[in-house]
Amino acid sequence: MFVVIREIEFRSLAVFSLDEVYAQYTHWYMKGETVLAKRVFFSFHYQDVIDFRANVVRQHWLTKPDREVAGFFDASIWESAKRTGPVALKRMINSSIDGTSVTCVLIGSETFERPWVRYEILKSFRKGNHLLAVHINSIKGRDQRTKPLGPNPLNYVGVTFSQSGDTATLWEKVNGTWKEYSEIDGSSSYRTGGVAQQYRGNGYNLGNWYTAYDWIANDGFNKFSDWIG
Repeated sequence: MFVVIREIEFRSLAVFSLDEVYAQYTHWYMKGETVLAKRVFFSFHYQDVIDFRANVVRQHWLTKPDREVAGFFDASIWESAKRTGPVALKRMINSSIDGTSVTCVLIGSETFERPWVRYEILKSFRKGNHLLAVHINSIKGRDQRTKPLGPNPLNYVGVTFSQSGDTATLWEKVNGTWKEYSEIDGSSSYRTGGVAQQYRGNGYNLGNWYTAYDWIANDGFNKFSDWIG
């Protein structure tokens, strides 16, 4: 199914292999940068920390040798930044994303509609991080219960490329309507440095670009490191 935004198609990248897409994207955005494959930024809704589900994935990652996490801010630091204002929050998020090469979105029930999760996803995308999503509602919470899987936040953000490929524009889905996303540096559009011919003039829903896993059904305990790469 195609979603049309200003006559630019949000098409699935399933026609390309994951290796091809990732290699192309890495070439666009990460040339000249040092890639730290062992440091992961986690994006999530804080309710899932309270319910313990997000902690299961974080702690599992930290039990492996030479692994680091970013994005798990102390609650008091987060609240302090919120009181200071959005600029302080963005600086805190940006500094945590710096030095990471992978962003993992932990999907709970309400994660898809959290504005700061969307910011973290699109900031990571623009930086050049590889993205993946993991459903965590299948993990038992503090109440020892599971919940139905929540909507994938990656389905609610996207990118379009100009006909020349020199410019990209970020989008988010709000109340069923796609709108330009301008929370990063005050503009929805930015220079890409050029993209391959097949991407020019097209748009992509990030949910079709990157893989979503289920921590339980897809055996995250044993396979999470493989998902991260």
